[in-house]
Amino acid sequence: MTDTPSLCLPLLQPSQAQKHVTVNEALIRLDGLTQLRLQSRQLKRPPVGDVVDGACYAVADGAAGEWIDQDGMIAIGSNGGWLFVEPLVGWRAWILDEGLTATFVNGRWDAGWVAGSPSNASARIEVTESTYSVASGAEQQTNMTIPADSIVFACSARVIESLNGTAPSWRLGISGDSTRFGSGIGCVAGSYCTGLLSHPTAIYAETSVWLAPDGGTFSGGQLRLALHCYRISLPE
Repeated sequence: MTDTPSLCLPLLQPSQAQKHVTVNEALIRLDGLTQLRLQSRQLKRPPVGDVVDGACYAVADGAAGEWIDQDGMIAIGSNGGWLFVEPLVGWRAWILDEGLTATFVNGRWDAGWVAGSPSNASARIEVTESTYSVASGAEQQTNMTIPADSIVFACSARVIESLNGTAPSWRLGISGDSTRFGSGIGCVAGSYCTGLLSHPTAIYAETSVWLAPDGGTFSGGQLRLALHCYRISLPE
């Protein structure tokens, strides 16, 4: 055996020369994989610029450049180049550019994974965030969409830039139910709504989140929205 079975750490061999090289490589891999933090799971090639020692990436499908043929591997920056380790089922990592935890199951990093079955059915808790620039006018569709076949707990919101216009307050909901997530929400920066529903609600078709003024109109401003929901995947 030349490598350890789980972390692929290189082992010293009898009468091996330059043992420090092997030991250093093992330490670099161990340092990167312990309390794993992935810079991103979206990149197909190394980021532009100098390689940062210890920076880890989940290589996306269609890998190219210095990552060619390394689809699905973990790339660890080391001494101006890259070391590659194959993740094992059940590994967990913090995805830095998305601000979430993901579990490696079914050959991919699955965010929000809570439980699964041998046939790859799964349950996930998800939080999706977006920033929406409020348009001039009255009721309007935001860039937040509730996915089909999900159970929604809340759609929270915060005013990032004060909402201008003649509206004294505003409400957040969906088409046909404009106060589903809140009403009477302030317009100044820092105002917010928790958007908590009195009971979790199943949504079976893709549904947009809307906002509307409580009288008057908008002329600008910016919101940050976060959808909090539960989703499933079917058994294969």
